[in-house]
Amino acid sequence: MQLVYPACFYPCEEGGYTVIFPDLPGCVTEGDDLLEAMHNAIDAASGWLLFLIEDEKQQIPEAADIKAIIPDEYENGFVSLINIDLNEYSKKYGHKAIKKTLTIPAWLNSLAEENNLNFSQILQRALIDHLGIKHP
Repeated sequence: MQLVYPACFYPCEEGGYTVIFPDLPGCVTEGDDLLEAMHNAIDAASGWLLFLIEDEKQQIPEAADIKAIIPDEYENGFVSLINIDLNEYSKKYGHKAIKKTLTIPAWLNSLAEENNLNFSQILQRALIDHLGIKHP
């Protein structure tokens, strides 16, 4: 899902930029230069939106028209559109469970059920170990 949100960029006295998303309350980030601020803005907004839909079970807010966003003129701010690829971000950082179908021998299924094993938990651990991922 591709999303575009306007972001307000404000130069900091010590250098760099602070970035605020008017449509995403509390979503604020910064960067030491414009490139880093843009990168951090994408990351912050993506994380904010993923949390909203996965943890809060809320709908994604509509983005305001960029023409309706007026940065604080006393802070020399400007507005830019930020592109967010929520599908890619979710693949990398999301924790929403995905249903998978698998096949195992009947005898193994019976033995596992007799021992009250949690198939999902065992498969997750096995995949993490197999892929060499450090356990969270």
